[in-house]
Amino acid sequence: MSQRGVGFDDHAGFDRPRRTRPRTKDRPDFSGDPVGMVMTIDRGRYRVVLTGPDEGRQINAAKARQLGRMGVIVGDRVRLHGDVTGEEGTLARVVEVLPRDTVLRRTADDDDPYERAIVANADQLVIVTALADPPPRVGMIDRIMVAAFDARIEPLLLLTKADLASPDELEAAYAPLDIDVLATKPGDDLDDLRVWLAGHRTVFIGHSGVGKSTLVNALIPGAGRTIGVVNDVTGRGRQTSTSAIVLELPAHQVDGVDLEPGWVIDTPGVRSFGLSHVTRENIVAAFGDLDSITDGCPRGCSHETGAQDCALDLAVERGELSRARLESFRRMLDSG
Repeated sequence: MSQRGVGFDDHAGFDRPRRTRPRTKDRPDFSGDPVGMVMTIDRGRYRVVLTGPDEGRQINAAKARQLGRMGVIVGDRVRLHGDVTGEEGTLARVVEVLPRDTVLRRTADDDDPYERAIVANADQLVIVTALADPPPRVGMIDRIMVAAFDARIEPLLLLTKADLASPDELEAAYAPLDIDVLATKPGDDLDDLRVWLAGHRTVFIGHSGVGKSTLVNALIPGAGRTIGVVNDVTGRGRQTSTSAIVLELPAHQVDGVDLEPGWVIDTPGVRSFGLSHVTRENIVAAFGDLDSITDGCPRGCSHETGAQDCALDLAVERGELSRARLESFRRMLDSG
């Protein structure tokens, strides 16, 4: 039996003010704190190189609690609070991630709904592929290019081991797309590659075993990127780099001219590159000349081979577009 007396109000007291500490609308102001670029991430610790007045100083940092689950990735520009002296044993806090210019993403496979951000703020992407040992995988090259187009990052194709096979076939395959292609072999001076990289933040991506780490070590003495070998049975390379890292290119002259400073972002070798996050519209938009032609397509046109009344086919018939470029573009669509 209830012990409540007659006239007891079950709702009495619910409208009484609670004695809780009032929330403050004031938030910490970090706008005057220094800014840096995330160089690498290791078990929750961020290696950051400062920009601005203390440019070049490297510090260690942890992510501040107020960022919650917000991702911080290699290449991010971040604001730092606390001890930024860089002295041994000091630890600053990453308190803000500044807006990203670009984000390169991939998914584990084409059925994976979760995209993974790989690198932020790169403006170039060098796809490194071997001409032999292991043999080139055109499908993988196409997929990485599609991801670059989607992220609005300029793709370049770097062919290694040109002493083992001719680059002619691959160069011809990508010529219609206006993609710059460079072939290298052991012992090359790499000056043409250095010109590519000068003044840019360039992410290197490639299948394991294609010689990506060898190139990085040649470009940046002391980088210490571990070099793997290719399995004689499977023809696959063994992944040796386990995390992405930003490395500064050393000063260099080509034909007596000082090259602009630049950064290389080396990434672990990849064996797959899912594109479930990429839309067909973004791929089309990456090709300015073709995008304008598709304005004449019927609504809902897929732009694929055999698409009825596709304006791209009509442009080829009128001589306004080369068939080779259209076929190469449609190969990109098939990859995405």
